[in-house]
Amino acid sequence: MQNREVMDKPLKNPPTYMINSVDHALRIATMLQLEGELTVSEVAERLGVARSTAHRLLAMLVYRDFAVQDDRRLYRAGPVLELAAHSPSVASRLRAAALPHLHRLVDVLDESANLVVRTGDTVRFIASVECAQTLRVGSREGMVFPAHRTTAGLLLLAELTDEELEAVYPAERYADRPADRPDLERLRTELARVRRNGFVLNQGRSERGVVALGVPLRAPDGNALAGLSVSMPSGRYDRHRLPSLVDALSHAAGAIEADLAGSV
Repeated sequence: MQNREVMDKPLKNPPTYMINSVDHALRIATMLQLEGELTVSEVAERLGVARSTAHRLLAMLVYRDFAVQDDRRLYRAGPVLELAAHSPSVASRLRAAALPHLHRLVDVLDESANLVVRTGDTVRFIASVECAQTLRVGSREGMVFPAHRTTAGLLLLAELTDEELEAVYPAERYADRPADRPDLERLRTELARVRRNGFVLNQGRSERGVVALGVPLRAPDGNALAGLSVSMPSGRYDRHRLPSLVDALSHAAGAIEADLAGSV
């Protein structure tokens, strides 16, 4: 969202002096990690740059071993990213199954939508689709945030037992940064409410001026795989729309779950 006022400790703000080439290269590395093989044309389209620019960026990533090109002229994660490249299957399948439904959700609601997974005490946005409105919440794809401060993070933390939650936030891990550790008693109360409701309504928790709403995305065994969310400027949020927003998200989550089950 442009010109947004962020809370006292912002999750992520663009640096004052944005270096687009560095940003593009890092985004390509993230795409290769999460999605596997990509062509020059696909990279160019995703970044909104010319094919020649995408080719130069990929060539530099190949030179530094962040990417490799095979005999089919496809690019994939290179040796530097090899550890991540060995484990993208779940995230890649999730993303592939979710993207068409994220686009449909954005078409229906005209607000930005996200797919998010949790790793420990952080979450990663593995897919984002922006709406077309001038004032909108921008793409968070590839970005990592503290789990307890995000919509999808709360959804996924709500799946944990008290013992599992303690293991995610051991006091010793935060010994040198105690302010970053959430108040677990307060967090447990919040997570109990999430479990009762089945969704999260985030009004300015992550960023002042932004409202987000999310539901869990589940595997056939019932375990939560990811969080599906929609974000909007707070000025466009109408509490009377809450039931219809939850219904739209739940419908999209069900469709993604069905596609995932059918691909196994």
